[in-house]
Amino acid sequence: MISRSALTRGSQLALRRPAAAKTVQRGFAAAASPAASYEPTTIAGVKVASRDDSGPTTRLAVVAKAGTRYEPLPGLTVGLEEFAFKNTNKRTALRIVRESELLGGQLQAYHTREALVLQANFLREDLPYFTELLAEVISETKYTTHEFHELVENCIHAKQAKLDSAAIALDAAHNVAFHNGLGAPLYPTVDTPTSSYLNENSVAAFANIAYNKANIAVVADGASQAGLEKWVEPFFKGVPATSSGNLNTAASKYFGGEQRVAKNGKNAIVIGFPGAALGASQPETSVLVGLLGGVSNIKWSPGFSLLSKATAANPGAEAFATNYAYSDAGLLAIQISGKGAAVGKVAVEAVKGLKAVASGGVSKEDLTKAIAKAKFDLLSASEVSGTGLVHAGANLLAGGKPLQVAETLKALEGVTAEKLQAAAKKLLEGKASVSAVGDLHVLPYAEDLGLKV
Repeated sequence: MISRSALTRGSQLALRRPAAAKTVQRGFAAAASPAASYEPTTIAGVKVASRDDSGPTTRLAVVAKAGTRYEPLPGLTVGLEEFAFKNTNKRTALRIVRESELLGGQLQAYHTREALVLQANFLREDLPYFTELLAEVISETKYTTHEFHELVENCIHAKQAKLDSAAIALDAAHNVAFHNGLGAPLYPTVDTPTSSYLNENSVAAFANIAYNKANIAVVADGASQAGLEKWVEPFFKGVPATSSGNLNTAASKYFGGEQRVAKNGKNAIVIGFPGAALGASQPETSVLVGLLGGVSNIKWSPGFSLLSKATAANPGAEAFATNYAYSDAGLLAIQISGKGAAVGKVAVEAVKGLKAVASGGVSKEDLTKAIAKAKFDLLSASEVSGTGLVHAGANLLAGGKPLQVAETLKALEGVTAEKLQAAAKKLLEGKASVSAVGDLHVLPYAEDLGLKV
């Protein structure tokens, strides 16, 4: 076991805690209020958002504007992700692991098309240690040659090998929808010549551009703003205010189109339309996603949603709808995967269902269910998947404010059948973004589905 003197100042402070942490308990009869919204502020030049439910654990994340949309060369985002929590100027990777495990913490790094997220989950009283650690990772990581070749490169190749038809189809749909920027794949495919672009030096150069106070936000779930003010200011003072380079921040533009990729194995189709951007007031999109649905939430029932009914009638395929929200654009995607013939039939039924919504064929009961599902998805997203942290940080970086939960819930309750009909009709009148991956002999074209591309 490492000695107390071997720990950094933040770790020592974290270990000076009472034997039993005080927690706030809610009685069974008490009514739970909607999840609080993140409260934004600025601490020592760093954008910060927090919310505090006084629970025993905390989730703390640095959200950096370093997603694949902003990478100047293919593979730099995933390279930067894999260097997270490796050796720094102060600590070895082994020491980071041992200290974090002694405190019961969890460390993770992941990315979206717009953000690179470094996240720590830990006991509430260990906020000082993990705040210091995240600041150290973004400002003092060593981008060494041996770690790149022995660890980072192997991790990237392993993730490339795991790319399936569904992931490739989603990337292809984004590509035809937005071309560059948001159209860049989440992971470079095995055929991408990353060796021409990706090395420890190019990753370090990208880190110098991305990791500065102008391009990061610190988001905490389960920490008080006073606590953040106490520790963010001293630990993040070494993070540069700006960088000498600039990210590609060209505005997104929706194009639409079709892409087909032949591939052995599983089949996949993605049908995309312009969706709702982060912070956009488009509650109809969330309700439409709820109505399209996917896998039933109730055991032994096919579910009420359009896609769950379509997959129940066509065994061998699974489908779900999602609105991928970005800072200045969105993509409403219907994702279908499975056996070729079943995938094609579900795609046909999905478009038929969307056309039925556009013609006013939504019952009052189904609308009520779709609104309820949209509300549940909103409230549970940040609690279960952590997407609230990412969206709060992305909104801050885009110059907006974190999602206002109460306002959004009220907007969802105001969606009517007429508004939903108008939203579906608008989607079908515009250009779709359709991708098909797998056995192209059986997978339908966009024209076969009755869509414009």
